[in-house]
Amino acid sequence: MTCRVVVLVSGSGTLLAALLEAIDAGEVPAAVVAVGADRTGIEGLARAERRGIPTFSHPYVKGSDRAVWDAELTRRVAEHDPDLVVSAGFMKLVGGTFLARFGGRMINTHPALLPAFPGMHGPRDALAAGVKVTGATVFQVDAGVDTGRILAQEAVRVLPDDTVESLHERIKVVERRLLIDTVTDFASNLREQPEEN
Repeated sequence: MTCRVVVLVSGSGTLLAALLEAIDAGEVPAAVVAVGADRTGIEGLARAERRGIPTFSHPYVKGSDRAVWDAELTRRVAEHDPDLVVSAGFMKLVGGTFLARFGGRMINTHPALLPAFPGMHGPRDALAAGVKVTGATVFQVDAGVDTGRILAQEAVRVLPDDTVESLHERIKVVERRLLIDTVTDFASNLREQPEEN
């Protein structure tokens, strides 16, 4: 049984690219069955389209009803019947309807060692705090901001001459590997479960 994955992106899709390369190399017993985004015209969607992977865009219009947006995102993802939803740089919080359908089956990455430095600026906040070690985390998405159950973490040293950009680039290397390892573990566990009649 191949694990069906829907990936959600908001930008260039480098995490998506790393996952697809690992799948192509036979490292991950999974298939990306769709890629969705909250923006149009982005490289993350183009990466999927070049490979013939179905895509969809579902932008949130500022000031509109978040619950309606969330319900429609849930419907669009559910159309592809995923076993796992991967937030790969997806810059929107999902809501109650989405979590009711996919809770426990949606993972996200974060460029810090959670619970330290949650939110949008993990590397910047780590540098500002003067820590000597930060890192990357993969976690299960819940209703909070970067508060879900931690699935994998790895430390990255902060170097004396680091900028936000140089630190973030080193974290991204670790982040990609952790994501691939976590998807592999999920997919392998799925394979071991007895199929329902």
